[in-house]
Amino acid sequence: MTIPSLFVAHGSPMLALEDNGYTRFLENLGRELPVPEAIAVFSAHWDEADQSVSVDETNGTMHDFYGFPDAMYELRYPAPGSPALAGRIRELFEAGNLPHQTVSGRGLDHGAWVILQKMYPDAGIPVVELSVDSKRSPSEQYAIGAMLKELRQENVLIIGSGGLVHNLRMLGQTETPDEWAVEFDDWVAEKLEGWKLGELFEYDKKAPHVRQAVPSYGVEHFIPLFYAMGAADDDRRAKRLFQDYQYGNLSLNCWMFGS
Repeated sequence: MTIPSLFVAHGSPMLALEDNGYTRFLENLGRELPVPEAIAVFSAHWDEADQSVSVDETNGTMHDFYGFPDAMYELRYPAPGSPALAGRIRELFEAGNLPHQTVSGRGLDHGAWVILQKMYPDAGIPVVELSVDSKRSPSEQYAIGAMLKELRQENVLIIGSGGLVHNLRMLGQTETPDEWAVEFDDWVAEKLEGWKLGELFEYDKKAPHVRQAVPSYGVEHFIPLFYAMGAADDDRRAKRLFQDYQYGNLSLNCWMFGS
C-alpha cells in the first residue's frame, strides 16, 4: 500500500491548545489515514542551506516561540526518533547526489509537533524532521521531495508543514477571510489540482496578491508545499482536504498528494 503525502498548515502555535474546526479536522485525519510506520516532516521552522536530517533516538520538544501562555511551554510531544528512517533518507539523498548533514539534539520544532500532537496524540509513531531551504528554487525543492517518493511505498508519511498564506504583519481580528488571501489560495488550488508545475514554480511572478500572501521574509512557510508535492511525483494527484482562515488571512489548509 502506498500512503499519500501531505501539506499541512501549522498556523499559530496556539493550535496546540485550541479546539476548533481545524484542530478537529487534524484529529480526524490522523484516525482516517492508514497508520504509518514512521513520519518524515519538512518544517518551515528549520530553514537551512544544507539539507539536514534529524537522527535522534528520542525527540525533544522545542518551544521556539515567545509571548504565549505558560501552558504552551508546558506541552511536550515525546515521539521517538528513527535512526533507521534517517539512514534510509540519507541513502535516497545520496542516490540523488544531494549533499546533506545529520543533526542530533535539536528536537522537534513547533512546525512539526503542533500538528502531530493533534493527528497522533499518543506520540507513539517515530518522527524524523527535515529542513527546508528557502533559497533554493521551487523546482529544486520539488526534486528533493521526489527523492523520497519511495518512502510512501514503505508506509512512511511525508508531511510538508508550513502555510500557504502566512504573513504575520497582515493579521487582523476579523473572522471573515480577506478577499486577497482567498484569491491567492484559490489560484494555488487550481494549479495544484491540475499539477501545473510550470506555473506553480513561478508563483512569485504569477499568483495574485503574492507579496501579501508570501512576503519575502516568510517564503519558508510556502515552500514545504513543493517538498510534499515532490514526494508524490509518481502519482500526480492533489486533493484539498480542508480550508479555513484565522485572523482574517492566516490560511489553515491541508492538501493530500498521491493516493
